Amino acid sequence: IPCIDEIRVVDLRTITFDVPPQEILTKDSVTVAVDAVVYFNIKNPLAAICSVRDYNSATRLLSATTLRNILGTKTLSDLLSEREAIADDIKRLIDTATDPWGIDIERVEVKDVRLPMNLQRAMAAEAEAAREARAKVIAAEGEHKASRALKEASDIISESPAALQLRYLQTLATISSEKNSTIVFPIPIELMNLAKGMVKGN
Repeated sequence: IPCIDEIRVVDLRTITFDVPPQEILTKDSVTVAVDAVVYFNIKNPLAAICSVRDYNSATRLLSATTLRNILGTKTLSDLLSEREAIADDIKRLIDTATDPWGIDIERVEVKDVRLPMNLQRAMAAEAEAAREARAKVIAAEGEHKASRALKEASDIISESPAALQLRYLQTLATISSEKNSTIVFPIPIELMNLAKGMVKGN
């Protein structure tokens, strides 16, 4: 084309790229591998061509560097629980740096956080120990409530001998409904003492 040295075609649609997994040392000295995905578009084609030699490559390198810098200031628990806030911080920093290039960062997502195998085993053991501790606490609370209920029931039954006999009959009714071949019939101790006294009297 006359009077034109070079033609550059700029795609104004949204462009996505993956940030390669970055080996990062967190604030609490844990090594993790984190990758992300970035969505951006060209809002000023002239600035994208004239302000930077290769806007695509520059944006990729800047995203990887920003990801490492931001995650290096976070602890492992923050990294696992605050992904959205971390992604917003990364987006803000990249968007500020690429604004003179005519690039608008639409979105940044932290895709995956890979932990070392020994750390995964340690976290699994810690979670299992916490579950066992909670189960023991729940069982102890249940035993405490059951013992308190049994004490209250024994106090009520001790005040009325007829209530104890009714409890015996209820237990027999429960056993007989299960079609058992052997039924153990409880005999009150008072009845045994009465029989012994009658034998001695005779």
